[in-house]
Amino acid sequence: MSDSLVVGDMTLTRVLLMNDARWPWLILAPRRNGVVELIDLDAADRAQLIEEAASAAGFLKAHTGAHKINLGALGNIVRQLHLHVVARAPGDPAWPGPVWGHGAARRYGEREAAALIEAARLALKTE
Repeated sequence: MSDSLVVGDMTLTRVLLMNDARWPWLILAPRRNGVVELIDLDAADRAQLIEEAASAAGFLKAHTGAHKINLGALGNIVRQLHLHVVARAPGDPAWPGPVWGHGAARRYGEREAAALIEAARLALKTE
């Protein structure tokens, strides 16, 4: 994904940071070939994905003080199964609507991205 930055790998997923500073937003992409839908994962991997999503959500909530964590798996453009974990708060640029298609992305500055990635790596114990 060209619009994201690599955080690291958890047990099942590669964790990415969406490069849009308007919303703290992680993407979890299972490292399994040919997986397009949730139903393409076996039961153990589905359970692992939920645990990793809960960890990502917990990190974003604690790190940002988010009012709400949104989870989504759209995949209309990038077919590989991936789960969006987005921190939301009243007053954010799209509140209370969806973040998808809302204006132009505001890229993170180098230091801002590095700090958020490092915090996520520590909290999520990525490799």
